[in-house]
Amino acid sequence: MYMRLTLAAAFTFLATTSGIAAAEDAKPKQLVIISFDGAHDNALWNRSRKLASKTGARFTYFLSCTYLVNPADRRSYKAPGEKAGRSATGWAQSVPEIQARLNNIWQAKLEGHDIGSHGCGHFDGGKWTRSEWSNEFKAFDDALLNAWKNNDYGMLEPEGWADFVKNDINGFRAPYLSVGPGLTAALKARGFTYDASLISKGPAKVEDDDGLLRFALPRIPEGPDERLVIGMDYNLFVRHSKAKETSEQAEVFKARTLAAFRTAFKRQYEGKRLPLQLGFHFVEMNGGAYWNALDTFLTETCGKPDVACVNYAQAIEMRKQKAEGSAF
Repeated sequence: MYMRLTLAAAFTFLATTSGIAAAEDAKPKQLVIISFDGAHDNALWNRSRKLASKTGARFTYFLSCTYLVNPADRRSYKAPGEKAGRSATGWAQSVPEIQARLNNIWQAKLEGHDIGSHGCGHFDGGKWTRSEWSNEFKAFDDALLNAWKNNDYGMLEPEGWADFVKNDINGFRAPYLSVGPGLTAALKARGFTYDASLISKGPAKVEDDDGLLRFALPRIPEGPDERLVIGMDYNLFVRHSKAKETSEQAEVFKARTLAAFRTAFKRQYEGKRLPLQLGFHFVEMNGGAYWNALDTFLTETCGKPDVACVNYAQAIEMRKQKAEGSAF
């Protein structure tokens, strides 16, 4: 009897310690965070939302406010150091186009996507002061708050839009990823909870800057010699074709991009499980090579065990609830 009890106790001890070891060895979910800058072309709004529905991914859209300004009201916006009515990346072309965009933004929000700010006129604010950045943020907020009314759509403004603008747009990405001390101070004053404007050598942990979470787009290995490039479509566009549209090589560029995404993902999935962040624009460069690579990558990746294709807001919530030992 004594021997049977001893053996039972030993098996219980082994099972218990094995469970503890397994828990300690367990890896966190591999996060894949996809974001889009500008968020203007309605056709790409539709495409991205369909891609999300197909794969289960949730995205962050960094809006530029000039795409919600009535063409007749362009001079109402004045960027720091610029003439009134100027935008580095253009404007909405018509009121119906803006109305369609507003519906896409609201539907995306209802579908669980994260809407962030990309400022308004897409100027390089690396040397802007805190006050100048604060003016840019105010112009963004004003444009969104009044977008339905100013574009002959006021009667259809959804209940909760104003609350969404004031309380749910909590993230920012700087145009050109150009940051400076004025930006950080203004972000904190405005109440943003995260900034996704940094660049890192590879996937990196989020930085906590006195309550402001700082995310970094990583450099990822790309091409036959695996030279590092920022994990963003525009940077791949520059690498592949010197930023000149070369759609006849779209399949070649897609294959290179997909290989780069797969390599960057595999290194984290089999390694430290740091979040993999990839950035895109609402422009189909080089014949759509980069969007097509993204479609394939998410379709084959988001359903993998222990993978979560999330937006920045979801990643932050997961960080708050993370298990001990998480790489994030």
